[in-house]
Amino acid sequence: MKKILTILAGIFFTVLMNSCGDFLEENPSSVVSEEQYYNTESDAITAINAVYFHLNTNKVQSPYNTLFNTGMNMAGDDEDPGPGATNADVRSLSVLSHSSSNLRVYELWQQHYAAIRKANVVLAKVPDITFTNEATKNRILGEAKFLRALFYFNLVRLYGGVPLIIEYQNYVSASDYAVPRNTSEEIYAQIEKDLTEAVDVLPDSYSSPDEGRATAGAAKALLAKVYLTEASLPLKLIANYQKALEKAEEVLSPTDGGSGNYSYDLFDDYSHVFLPAYKNGVEHIFSAQMNAVSGQGNSENPRAIYSSIPGLSGNYAHMVRFYTEGQDKFYNIYKIYKVSDKRRDVTFVTNFTSPSNGKQYGLAISNPVVAQDSTPFWHKWWDPDNTSVTGNSEANVTILRYAEVLLIHAEAENEVNGPTEKAYRSINKVRNRAGLSNLTAGLSKDAFRDSVYLERRLELSYEYQRWFDLIREKDANGHGILLTSLQKVGKTNVKDKHYLYPIPQTELDNNALLTQNPGW
Repeated sequence: MKKILTILAGIFFTVLMNSCGDFLEENPSSVVSEEQYYNTESDAITAINAVYFHLNTNKVQSPYNTLFNTGMNMAGDDEDPGPGATNADVRSLSVLSHSSSNLRVYELWQQHYAAIRKANVVLAKVPDITFTNEATKNRILGEAKFLRALFYFNLVRLYGGVPLIIEYQNYVSASDYAVPRNTSEEIYAQIEKDLTEAVDVLPDSYSSPDEGRATAGAAKALLAKVYLTEASLPLKLIANYQKALEKAEEVLSPTDGGSGNYSYDLFDDYSHVFLPAYKNGVEHIFSAQMNAVSGQGNSENPRAIYSSIPGLSGNYAHMVRFYTEGQDKFYNIYKIYKVSDKRRDVTFVTNFTSPSNGKQYGLAISNPVVAQDSTPFWHKWWDPDNTSVTGNSEANVTILRYAEVLLIHAEAENEVNGPTEKAYRSINKVRNRAGLSNLTAGLSKDAFRDSVYLERRLELSYEYQRWFDLIREKDANGHGILLTSLQKVGKTNVKDKHYLYPIPQTELDNNALLTQNPGW
């Protein structure tokens, strides 16, 4: 394996140099030996911050700061590489002609294992450090388990069974780093274990400067999502729908039919979910923290902005997928929203105002079916306070938020008990916030499921959820929707093999114990 976990000598320099977002300022440091480090409470905090760092750094493409888009969402049915996306690996992935040598396929693997490696170091070293408050030590260990679970959850959904590495590795021989693949079931079992243990030691909330760290509510919400995914394709562990339902209700507030004491709720205004002024608010359960001052601004923002606008930096690397629907050859995700849906004009804009001359700029479409049609541009990570340097956007990337827990609850309840009043209440709360009326009463189980799927697509658009939904969701006959969904938008290269990503060729070359996924 390209030393799945890069040689430990590099770990300690990285741990010392990297801190996470808004949490803490970096402590002055110099290169020290492994034996000299991991001695103090401050060392432990720096070490756990280094794990968070892998969520959102823009110094490289990290999962929640560009990499999920260029390495995953571009392959889906809502997004495409725009004119500014010139990377050949990105463009081949977007039409599903990529191979195991694709750079983004490798980076997804590498970035996740780099984070897991750091979490394992925390879990191995921090228990031996003396703390003035034992609860702080336990909290740090819980954060490491939560983050390790999150990264393994992404890996198992992308690649299937992967090497399960949960111990601190400090080997001399490179061959000792060769590890075979575990089964998906084994990976999920470890994810469940980590999250269950994290719930017991994580706090319900934090005060400044620690807002944004993992909480007990976040661990429960992620566990609900894990159970829902296990119950879905490809594992189809149907009994886990009940577990997802129960865990979601532990997160939902009593006013929404749950027993959660975390004070979560929806923002009244959908735009507040994404505006930096409201980050870490009532709806946010766990987010990748963006902080331009520490070099961790949201670099997705300029990639979605139309280029050549005076005073506004953008390269239009990310665009909607256009496809044919009826007579409209320029159909796209924007047009799936109802005009009355308040989410549409938060998720997209059709023009930008130049901060230099006040003029508006957009991109018209010559569409004989829709008069004055224009191109929609993704807009969720826009920061109104950073328009001159758009890459300094401090819009957090939402990883878990209350609206999704409501939709998890609605989906799981429908699978267990059918479209009950409980299921309707959860989906309708999401719809009503969007300005939509209650979902049609009396739907069948299949029709209600499709309604939840659509609501997820519209509510969570551009939040790195769509590809994962495409590979787990099913139609009324229990068949996966990936092939039909992508064929509908003209991505005809899609095959059954695309339910899993290929194991990166670099990893296969360096680890004789690894095997490739079927079809690759």
